[in-house]
This record gives sequence, structure tokens and C-alpha cells, in this order.
Amino acid sequence: MFDTVCNATLEKLIIEPGTEKLLLGPLTFHDLALIVGGSCAIIAICLSLYLSFMHAINYTKPDEQRHIIRILFMVPIFATSSFLQIYFYRHAIYFQVISDCYEAFAIASFFALLCHYVAPDLHEQKEFFRDMYPIKKWVWPLNWFAACCGGQRGPWKTPTSGLTWFNINWIGIYHYCFIRVAMTITAVVTQYFHRYCESSNSPVFAHIWVISINCLAVTIAMYCIIQFYVQMRKPLEEHRPFLKVLAIKLVVFLSFWQVTTVTVATNERFKIFEPNEVIAYPDIKISSPAAILCVEMAVFSILHIWAYPYAPYVPGAKIVFYPTPDDRKANDMAPRENVHLHPSGGFLGMAAFVDAMNPWDFVKAFGRGMRWLFSGRKNRKDDPSYRGRGTGEHDLDNLSKPGASHLRTVRSTEHLPIADEFRRSRFAQPY
Repeated sequence: MFDTVCNATLEKLIIEPGTEKLLLGPLTFHDLALIVGGSCAIIAICLSLYLSFMHAINYTKPDEQRHIIRILFMVPIFATSSFLQIYFYRHAIYFQVISDCYEAFAIASFFALLCHYVAPDLHEQKEFFRDMYPIKKWVWPLNWFAACCGGQRGPWKTPTSGLTWFNINWIGIYHYCFIRVAMTITAVVTQYFHRYCESSNSPVFAHIWVISINCLAVTIAMYCIIQFYVQMRKPLEEHRPFLKVLAIKLVVFLSFWQVTTVTVATNERFKIFEPNEVIAYPDIKISSPAAILCVEMAVFSILHIWAYPYAPYVPGAKIVFYPTPDDRKANDMAPRENVHLHPSGGFLGMAAFVDAMNPWDFVKAFGRGMRWLFSGRKNRKDDPSYRGRGTGEHDLDNLSKPGASHLRTVRSTEHLPIADEFRRSRFAQPY
């Protein structure tokens, strides 16, 4: 039987004066956590806002910089949330879920940023992935699953079409926005009705379920981010994707697993960490991971200066080009310039910040993903990207479909240059 009573809720635990031993002069552990966390939070906020401001006033590529500003805002939001968790430790859950919820939008923004490095809009992105070659196999552990479950005939096979590969990653990332928001609302509502119980991992409370669902969702989202990076690492190398993905991955990893580790370590069953005369339970549970996260946000705010610089977006900056989907055709295709527009950030970049904070594109992206999952996925092989790739469904060499028996001995001439020349011939046509 599980205990249905939350016996150690943080709302009932108050750090009274004199309950913690002085560590440094008149300062207790909680005082030191406030000072260290607050100082690092100020550094993180100032550096991140400065970099965001420089992007906003040099808003020459809105489709890319919109997502960069969103990513940069993750640092001040996490830093502010962590400091407020230390100060208002009795109500820390309300601040924690805000930063956790924003994390999902930062991951989606990073994915969207990489997509806009590929092509300027969704239509051209789909064309890029439709022609993408080669399609790399799933990274670990799905490659192991595929080897154990039928290889390319099993459920973990690598998609034949680059567009299908793109849509799978799209869903794996954008679904996290919906799940994270849903779990945030669940946490707030159950906390209000005293059914969340952050100090307990009992299944009768919402805490363990929220943590588990978020863990699964963020693992899928980060896996898709890594898969996308592995596939696009070489085509996007001039954008330094490794540094960008590292900055995102470390923030997500540290913010989630630090809190999860402390939650497990302070569980009533394990009791790895217990309060003593130096540190009270709220400081073990809340202040310690929050103060550490504030320090880490200060470090990440510095890392972002190199990972997401504003210099490439200053008018007159170095010209960059969109990648080609197939290296075999790179010499036959003229590179397309990723052009700079006139700065459109408005007065002090306010228009850029308003544009970046508009979440409507996330809603549309999630809707597109769900539409493909429940409808488009069933008809995915009707896409031209499946022609001639071994599926046989739209290949003229496979004439097993009804009504095609008279063409059994005919082979396709689409791949022959001379066929294209005849189709474009002006013979017997007026000039």
C-alpha cells in the first residue's frame, strides 16, 4: 500500500532564524545561496539581454534571429526562476514549472533555427529534405533496436525518404512543447489542491507522473535534435552547429537531471541527503540545485556569445549560402545566397522582441506535425521522394499495378538527359 498523505510538503517547512548553523560570519547556508545565486543571476541576465539586444537592432534575418532571441532568453528565464526558487522556497514549484515550460520552446526554437539555416521557409525546407542524400541511420540506441528487430524491414528502420525523416524529427521535437505545457498546468493545478507533493515519489501523487512523462518527452526531443545535428553537421558547418547544440543540450541536461537527482536523493525511502544543523531540508531540496543552476546560467550566458553571435547579422557581414541537399549534385547547382534584409527590429529592437515572443508559429508547427502523424503519414509514399528509391510504388520499372500491363517491357527514360531535351525541343514550333 502507498501512503496517501504528503507528510513533508515544503509549505510546512520554514527555515526559522537559528535553525541553520552560521557558515561565514553572520551568513547561513541559505543566505550564501541567495547571494551566490543572485549575483550569478544578475550576470547571466545582463549578458543575455545585451546579446539579445544586439540581435534585435541588427534584425536582418528575422526567420533566423527570431529563434536565436528565444534561445537566448532561456538563460535569463532560468536564472530568474532559480533565484526566486531560493527566495520563495515554500512556493518554488510555481517558478520551477515556468522555466521548465520555456525549455520546451527553446528546444523547438533551436530546431527551427537549424531548419532556417537549410532553407528560408517551410516549403523550400521540404524540398531540401525531399532531395536529401544520403540519409544517415538512426543514432544509438535506435540503430541497435533496428539491428535486433529486422533491420530495414523492422519498425526502427531508417526512412527511405528524406521528407519522411524530416517529419519524424519534426513531430519528435514539437510534441514536447504540447506535453511540457500540459504537464506544467497539471503540476500547478495539483499543487494548488495539495496533490502534487514534490517531496514524495509515491504514485498516488502527481509529482512522479509529471517527472516521468517530462523525462520521456524531453529524451525523445533531444534525441531528434541530436539526430538532426548528426545528419546536418557537414552541410551547416559554417554555422558552427556543434557549439550551438552543446549550449542547448547542456542547459537541458543540467536543469532537468540536477533536480531529478536531488528529488530521488531526498526521497523518504532512500534518504541519501538528510537535513542537519548546517543545511535545512528546503535548502537541500530547493536552494542547492537552484543556486548551482544560477552559476551555470552565468557560464552559459558567456558561452552564448560565441555560440550565437550577432556579428553575422550586421549589415554588410560576410555572405553565407544555403547548403545543397545532395553532395553529388553540388557542382551542378549554383549556391543560393542567404541574403541580409534591411534591419527591421524597430526602435531599440522592440519590434524584434515582439516578433520573437509571438508563439503562433509553435502552434502551427505542432498542428502540422499532428496532421502528418494522423493523416499524412498514411499517404507518405505518394510523395515523389519515394520514386526510384527501392519501394517500387511509383517506379515505372515496377508495373505490377492494375492498368499497367501494357507497359511491362517499357523502362523509364526520366533519368536520361536526351529525354529531357526532346521534351523541351522547339522543333516545328514558332520562335
